[in-house]
Formats: sequence, structure tokens, C-alpha cells
Amino acid sequence: MTLPRFYPIFDDVAWLRRMLPLGVKLVQMRLKDKPQEDLRAQLREARDLCAAHGAVLVINDHWQLAIELGCDWVHLGQEDLDEADVTAIRAAGLKLGISTHDKAELARALALQPDYIALGPIYPTILKKMKWHQQGIEKLCVWKALVGDIPLVAIGGMSTERAPGAFEAGSDVVSAVTDITLHDDPEGRIRDWLEVCG
Repeated sequence: MTLPRFYPIFDDVAWLRRMLPLGVKLVQMRLKDKPQEDLRAQLREARDLCAAHGAVLVINDHWQLAIELGCDWVHLGQEDLDEADVTAIRAAGLKLGISTHDKAELARALALQPDYIALGPIYPTILKKMKWHQQGIEKLCVWKALVGDIPLVAIGGMSTERAPGAFEAGSDVVSAVTDITLHDDPEGRIRDWLEVCG
């Protein structure tokens, strides 16, 4: 399985309306602290927008809604795995991406036969408080040797300038959040990313 090499993560469907027309082909919706009906409405629109633009949509955490809405992918963090019904996710035909930070988490993830593995934060990130400090680019080499053919996603503090190093170290996909959403020109930044990852 091959995934597009550029993987932006957004916290509102409004971002998809802006960015999918630019050529983004893989995107994650990470929606936090929203009422259930708002979640459902945003994810439904995201599903339809991605279908219209031929893009892969990954739903962060909300696996029940992903099943209900007939989505194709779900991403789970380690805490999410504690409560998620992976059997139900698989029975619904969804593909699964899993976050990892250390070898114990990686072993747990690999036991579930995921469709991609994410490692982070590669660099310091301002997105959320984490007990892990930066993993460093070298750890991507170690992870790639362990995951083999499973796509490896580098996340955390990534930028267009840092992406080539992540690819050279073994990541198949590079994910970005604030490098786009906090940029003065998000559309221009997306174009830069698509060029770097093309």
C-alpha cells in the first residue's frame, strides 16, 4: 500500500474547503471538544469533500462516527486504543493508523497489524503537551527497520525544511499541523509542501 507523502492534520472542515482544491490527497481530521452533532456534521462534510477531490480522509479518535459515516480510515493514539473496539473497526473495513512513541507502544501497535505507524514528536512541538521530548530524526531509521513495509509517518515539529531529512531517515509520509495552520500564508505553505513531497 502506498500513501501520499504529505499528510496535513486539521481541526476544522473549513480547512479542507481551502486546501483540498490545491491538491492535498491525504488529510486527517482531528476534532476535539465539539458537540456530537457538530462532530457528525463536520465529518460528514469532510468525507464528501475528500471523495469529491479524490483524497484519503483519516478520522482521528472518533471511530464510532467513522464507522457510522462509512469512512475509510481511523487514527488512534495509545490512549484511544485503551477504549476503542479494534475488532469493530476492522469488521467495518476501516484501515487503521496508530501513534507510537516508544518500543512498548510500537509492539502494541504492530500486534494490531496497522495500516500505518506514526512516530513523534520528531522535533519539539507546540501542539500539545507530551511526556516525550523530541524523538529525533535518527529514531525514524530504527522504527523503519522495525515496521518494515508498513508506512511510517513522521510527525511533530515538521516543516518543509525538515521534511527531506525525515524522508532520508526512512519515513514514508510526513505530517504537519501548525507549520500550515499558523503560517501567514497557509495556501502558499501547502503548495510548498506538495512540491517538497511530490
